[in-house]
Amino acid sequence: MKKPFTFKRILKIISGVIIFFTLPTILLLGYIYFKYNQDLPIVKPSVEADILAHKMLKSLDFEAYKNTDYIEFTFKNRHHYKWNKLENSCQVYWKQFQVDLDLANTKNSKVLIGKQPYNGVEKNQYIKTAIDYFNNDSFWLVAPYKVFDKGTTRAIATNQDGEKGLLVTYTSGGSTPGDAYLWHLDQNNFPKSFQMWTSILPIDGFPSSWDNWTTTKTGAKLPTFHKLGFLGLEITGIKTEKN
Repeated sequence: MKKPFTFKRILKIISGVIIFFTLPTILLLGYIYFKYNQDLPIVKPSVEADILAHKMLKSLDFEAYKNTDYIEFTFKNRHHYKWNKLENSCQVYWKQFQVDLDLANTKNSKVLIGKQPYNGVEKNQYIKTAIDYFNNDSFWLVAPYKVFDKGTTRAIATNQDGEKGLLVTYTSGGSTPGDAYLWHLDQNNFPKSFQMWTSILPIDGFPSSWDNWTTTKTGAKLPTFHKLGFLGLEITGIKTEKN
């Protein structure tokens, strides 16, 4: 004889379903935390670190990147960018939105919704969203070239696994100042991965690969994929030009 569906039994079934779906997630997050979480190395900026940073830029052919005036790319098949480095501007596209960013003076940026100009009350919020998207997504494309950006410091650091690398800290600029990245290089000083200490990640020192590089039309070397634990970030449609 089947038991009647009393309120108590229904509540028990719902609780069981919730536990069934959430417990594996909690266990997975716990495993990831204890496997990867590491304290930020406490080290001081040094000339040695600057020398290593220059070696990394040389391995990347920094001159080719510096002389690239235009980069187009798509991040995770969600956000599309037409970045004019020469004019310090970028067209950012997502869903039905287009924001023409003036990176030198963001107040001059323009917003379009459904290809129609928009000047409503949410215009500034759309501009801020585009800036945040650009800061995050372009970093995953060109971060190695930004190790001498204004507001950065460089130090030689060793993580808890004994791996020595180049620790770059962004003390200002971007959407999340204070973030730090420990670059790990191969025998040719080419970046192969980094660990992240960022305000948006709950795990300190979480690693990401920098691989599947492509040499573009202008000679600039750019990555097309990053592996973060069980996840992947894909960058597609990369095009470059120079005037």
